[in-house]
Amino acid sequence: MVFKRLLGSLGVGGPTVDTVLAPGATAPGSTLSGRVHLKGGSGDFDIEHITLELVARVEAEHEDGESHGTVAFDRFVVGGGFRLAEGAEHSVPFSVTLPWETPVTELYGQGLGIVLGVRTELSVAGARDKGDLDPLTVGPLPVQEAILEAFGQLGFGFRSADLEYGRIGGSGQQLPFYQEIELAPAPQYAHALNEIEVTFLAAPGGMEVVLEADKRAGFFSAGHDALTRFTVAHDGVHHQDWNALVDGWVRQLVEHRSAYGSQAAAYGSQAAAYGHADHGHYADSRHHHDGGHRSGPGMGTVVAAGAAGLAVGVVGGLVAAEVVDEVGDFFEGDDEDEGGED
Repeated sequence: MVFKRLLGSLGVGGPTVDTVLAPGATAPGSTLSGRVHLKGGSGDFDIEHITLELVARVEAEHEDGESHGTVAFDRFVVGGGFRLAEGAEHSVPFSVTLPWETPVTELYGQGLGIVLGVRTELSVAGARDKGDLDPLTVGPLPVQEAILEAFGQLGFGFRSADLEYGRIGGSGQQLPFYQEIELAPAPQYAHALNEIEVTFLAAPGGMEVVLEADKRAGFFSAGHDALTRFTVAHDGVHHQDWNALVDGWVRQLVEHRSAYGSQAAAYGSQAAAYGHADHGHYADSRHHHDGGHRSGPGMGTVVAAGAAGLAVGVVGGLVAAEVVDEVGDFFEGDDEDEGGED
């Protein structure tokens, strides 16, 4: 999608800018390419720099509840240092690398409700203007897709996904927020779990998979959250039995019995020899602390998601969402309240 905007900070007659991203989804840690098209205004202008800013819509929890805001998580200077003559047209190609922790916005072409954008900033003769946002679509890395596919094959269902402002203590997290993919429990775990939240923290050398479970209360124990971390590699995806591996992760999460409320970590070996596990229980949510083979899409019957207000389709063994609400408002509205409340 192309957005056009007259630079308000320069007044009527200033240059216009169109940012066009290459079609299709990109992946975390991969290249995002496109072009910035400029058209001169009613006079000559010195273009000092052209900057692309990656932004995300995130949630933040407070004592009074939750708020939403816009967070910039990377910036790239892609051009500048030239004069744009009156009425002239100029195109600047760009190719930048997305952060490895860039959130996933879609799975098998179905949106997950995560809102990312690329904002173009033009600096002209000391004046700056942040133009409209171009939606950014990010698909999963092969290992992320394999893990989510395995959850689906095991019977877990997609509930929602969001971006939480804050840090996961003890992790290698780089961005100021993290993605949570909330899954409904598979029937075989429904007696023990209310839900599981999956967070991917990718890096060039591998990926941390953080699982947080809301465990059901029993006759002799209160319900509580359990958190476990695993490490996986990017290679060897097609040679791994992901269903067995992920099922083992969930079993460890369910069976782990450290003291309620303890934040101590215990390390254990992983039978599949594909990484290591780090277990721990938390009395409250994470954001209160520091800070196999895919079957492919086409399994799909569309069902109603009830109170969530989403149209949900079963794709690739995992229930994915088509979100049609606030995404459009985010790109059409004024988002200058970075990190603030709506």
